[in-house]
Order: sequence, then C-alpha cells, then structure tokens
Amino acid sequence: MVQFPAAIQALQSHMEAGHHDILAALRDHGIVVDAYPTQLPPPIAQHGAAARAFPMQGILKYHGLSDWAQRIAFLPSISLNSDAASTVTYVEFVPTAPADDIWLGDTPASGRERDRIVQTLDALRHMAGVTWPAVVRTKNFFRAAVAGKGLGSSASGSAALAVAGIAALFGDHMIANQRFVSCVARLLAGSGCRAAVGGIALWVSHMGLGHADSFAVRLDQPGQFDDVALLTVPIESRVGLKTEQAHADAPTSTLFAGWMTTRSSEIVAGIAATRRGDWQWLGRMSEIDSMRLHGVTMSGGDDYKIIGWEPENIALFRMCNTLRAQGISVYCSTDTGPTAVFMLQRRHVDEVAAAIQAIVPAAPIIQGQIAGAAQLVPVAEAQTLLKMT
Repeated sequence: MVQFPAAIQALQSHMEAGHHDILAALRDHGIVVDAYPTQLPPPIAQHGAAARAFPMQGILKYHGLSDWAQRIAFLPSISLNSDAASTVTYVEFVPTAPADDIWLGDTPASGRERDRIVQTLDALRHMAGVTWPAVVRTKNFFRAAVAGKGLGSSASGSAALAVAGIAALFGDHMIANQRFVSCVARLLAGSGCRAAVGGIALWVSHMGLGHADSFAVRLDQPGQFDDVALLTVPIESRVGLKTEQAHADAPTSTLFAGWMTTRSSEIVAGIAATRRGDWQWLGRMSEIDSMRLHGVTMSGGDDYKIIGWEPENIALFRMCNTLRAQGISVYCSTDTGPTAVFMLQRRHVDEVAAAIQAIVPAAPIIQGQIAGAAQLVPVAEAQTLLKMT
C-alpha cells in the first residue's frame, strides 16, 4: 500500500464528509448523475468510431493522484472546456490484427504516451471480455501555430479516446451515459473526465474512491455562459515541464494538505455559482487557484523544484489587477504550465487583447468560448482529418 504524508492521511474522514456534501449539493441543484452501468452490451468487432473533444482549463484545480492506476485524485475539482484546440480520435477493434496499431498524428505512439492509451484500451477490453487489438489514430488540432504548455490537450485526447473507444466496442448509444464515459476518460488523464462531459464540469474525487465513483458531471446549462469569452495565450515551457512529475511531487508539499481542507466547501460554492450564472466567481477562483496550484507545485519535490510559470505570467496576472481597477472584469488562469487563459465578457475582448499584446507581442491570442462535451463525429470526416484515406 502506498504511504502518503501523515497530514494527507489525517484528512481522509474530512474529504469523505465533504464528498457527501458535494453529492447533496448536486441533488439540491437538480443535477442528475447517471447510474454506472451494471451490464454492458455484447462487444462489436471491426466497428470504427470517431470522436472530437476539447481541452479543459481548471477553475478549482487539482494536482496529485491517490491512485495512479485508476487516475483518481486526492481532491475534487471544477474546470471549463475551451475551444482553443481539439482532439479527433478514431478507434476500431480488429480481432485479426497482430497487435495494437496506435498513431499520434503522423508518428507511431511509443513510450509512456503509448502505455497510457493502451491502459484505456485494456480497460475497455476487460469490460468486454475480449483481447482484440485496436487501431487508433489521434491528432490534436490547435488554433495557433504554438501549442504552449498547460493547454489541456491530454484531457481532450483522453476524452476523445474514451468516446470513440466506447462507441467502437459497445455501440454509439453507450456514450449517452456520461458517468460511464467520464470514468473511462479518466484513465488516460484524470482531467479527461471533465473534458468528456464539457462546459463547466465537476470531477468528484478523493482518496479511497473506486473507479465507478470518481466521475465527472456537467454543472452549467446550455447557453448559460454565452456572454463569456476566453482568450488563450499559448506559452511554451522553457524548462521542459512534465505534468506527471508535478503530480508526483505535489503531495510532498507542506501546502498540499491546506489546499485540501477548503476544497469541498469551495466545490459546493462553485456548484451554486455555476447554477446562478456567476462567471465572475468562477473567474476569481480560477485566478486564486492558479496561484495555489503553482505554490504547491513549486514547493514539492526535493532538490529539483518545478517552477512552472515563465516571466510573462507575472506581468499577465498584474495586468488583470490593473484592468479590474479600471472597471474591466478579467481573470487569468494557468494550469500546470505557463499557458494563460483569460475569462472576460465579450464586450471587453478588444481592450483585453490589446493589453495582452502589449506584454507578449509575439504570442498568439486565441479568441474563443466555453466548449461542449466530447461527441462522435462521422467516421469519413475523421478519416479525412486524420489522413487515413
């Protein structure tokens, strides 16, 4: 059994109590959670399916995994999907194939990237009781020439793989169960569960939960945040930042336990804020938690400290302070890497974009909005995009 720092172990009962508070808040706000399927349909051979998913940006963020095999986090989290990029994935299970055939864009998958995809495929095969190899083609599509670090494309890749894999093996109708889809999406990248359900999404998680109980659910309603614009500024990491290393280091930070203690109450408040359409609460918390996330990241580890921000980030956070003092509500959010996402109202896009450009004149600014759930796309369309035909 993995031993966690004593301060984290001492919070087990606190997090369990908070978990029940969160489930109660979902019920109080009329948010329905699908039942995890107790029986799956017979598996389908040689049935190709394709899906598109969007990356997420953390609002109440997460670091650290209490169960690495199942990608279950120490604490619950909330994020939003962004249309700054997308992932398209094609999956087909072929009984006669010699082995899994997996490509990332124009390159055969290898190493840790391949292992994480195979883990999801193996989970689906185990559920179906088959050993059929799979053909997987997947590609990230960015709306800027620079992808940056911290855009959330591992989450979109995980969500697209889950939707396409479930539809290919069990039929298109099975993706209607968002709890099931989000649990499968969690297996490649934990945040993939939120990317799968889209919009403003909650990931229910804490140390000790099982696979079917660590899921995501969408909190917002269609059209509720149409007035909210997202400006994404991709920034490359100059230190070669690896998210998995940050996850491993985070629980060793003395700040981590303190981060956990307020999380459940903040999630309950976040559910209420989302349901009433309070985008400014979400923006404020995304900015505050960016700073807490990086505090945890930078204070974990031993000799090598992960300093995930670049110098530009400090200036961009200060810029938001200046603009808010001038009456323009805008909030800056970063996840593990330096890529910055700004939440604001559409009428202020030009002013905020000009302020960003003055600080990082060479960086692209992607104007977008909150994106929806991972969805199936026509196989022929995906095959063209993935250059399979």
